Amino acid sequence: MNDVLSFGLLSFTSFFTLINPLGTMPIFITMTSDLDQQHRTNTAKKASIVAFITIVIFAFSGQLLFNFFGISVNSFRVVGGVIFFLMGMDMLQARLGKVKVKDSEIKTYVNDISITPLAIPMICGPGSMTNAIVLMQDADSFEKKAIMLFSVFIVMLLTYFILYSSSKIIKVLGETGVNVMMRLMGLIVMVIAVEFFFSGLKPLIIDIIRSV
Repeated sequence: MNDVLSFGLLSFTSFFTLINPLGTMPIFITMTSDLDQQHRTNTAKKASIVAFITIVIFAFSGQLLFNFFGISVNSFRVVGGVIFFLMGMDMLQARLGKVKVKDSEIKTYVNDISITPLAIPMICGPGSMTNAIVLMQDADSFEKKAIMLFSVFIVMLLTYFILYSSSKIIKVLGETGVNVMMRLMGLIVMVIAVEFFFSGLKPLIIDIIRSV
């Protein structure tokens, strides 16, 4: 039971920090600045649903991709650790994101921004996709698989409410508060990255030594 709870805590923490809805808030507000409250709410809802479906698809199809391309889970952990670490570095420096939309383009893409770039890759990026594949591989029981999917659902629900309340939250936290939150999340992501990297590197090194 403790093992399942620990796995659930890892799932929730890793997905929440990698998806980083608080860091997405300022960009979401900028991209939906010309929309009324109803359309902004619909955009947040659609983006959260699309991101959830994408993560679930990657979680269940990850092993098929491994087999098709001949990739080992340990190699993916090493690469995922590097990706997480770089993302954590960006978050530690409070870089809110690299996706930019010109003001003149917002109205043109108003029907599409909830899918891209909001859902993919801002909410559901390489980090969360990698995390879904690796955690699903580590989930060696039905309970762990269920708790991982439930963790993703809860994180997406929180993401929706955070985006829905983004204007109020940013006013309360202020720019300094948002930056502090991003740096704390970045630190957590970097710790997770180190764990992923060495958990994948150790078996690879052992295999190399045995083959010599």
